[in-house]
Amino acid sequence: MRACLAFFRMRLVNGLQYRTAAYAGIFTQFFWGFMEIQLYGAFYRENPENFPMEFSHLVSYIWLRQAFLRLLDTWSTEQELFDMILNGNVAYELCRPASLYGMWFARNVALRLSSLALRCWPILLVAALLPDPWGLRLPPSAGAFAAAVLSMALALGVVTAYILIIYFSCFFTLSSEGTRAVMMPLVGLLAGELIPLPFMPDGLAKVLSWLPFASISNAPLRIYSGDIAGAEAAGTMLLQAFWLVALALLGWWMQRRGMRRLCVQGG
Repeated sequence: MRACLAFFRMRLVNGLQYRTAAYAGIFTQFFWGFMEIQLYGAFYRENPENFPMEFSHLVSYIWLRQAFLRLLDTWSTEQELFDMILNGNVAYELCRPASLYGMWFARNVALRLSSLALRCWPILLVAALLPDPWGLRLPPSAGAFAAAVLSMALALGVVTAYILIIYFSCFFTLSSEGTRAVMMPLVGLLAGELIPLPFMPDGLAKVLSWLPFASISNAPLRIYSGDIAGAEAAGTMLLQAFWLVALALLGWWMQRRGMRRLCVQGG
């Protein structure tokens, strides 16, 4: 555990150096946030009663999604890790005095947190200063805020465990391109990154709410905005915890299974 924490700190400090790329991303996220809110606003002005979320909840959802985009997205991966598995250099990682799964989990969490630290605060600050109904609102209560923070931490664990499954799937393929082309965009649609899940057809939305993808963006953002509250919020977080454990166990099993197939040549 101590080795994984040291590895986490090292990767976090390293990630904080990429400030220029982060500042460029902030402007892009502001643009998309404003564009989405204006687009939804045009529809809400016609008949707001026909929509499954209050407009204020939707606005908070959009701004939070932009602020925490790099924390919860599925394309924040490292090509270096894919290459390690495919060319056999993962053998060097096995020489470290720590679990491979634990090290890579810490590495991915550090990558996301370092990017979040550089990007989220300007977006949250500006969004909070915007007038109603275009700005980010505070959660309805202190309890809702605490629940949203806990849900966000669980979502970070779920998305990291999911990404590690994508990494370790390379033990069983000749290339990572096919797996990445299918598994990464899939989350964008099914996790509520493109449109919130309540805007899906009723039957589909109910099914998606039980899948692991809904435990990533959908859960913490809707809990913060107040669209999920009370007992429903508690049930949502329990489901997040279940998927975190399930995906972590699956990734750990894939890593252990893949080690049996690993062949390293040299002399």
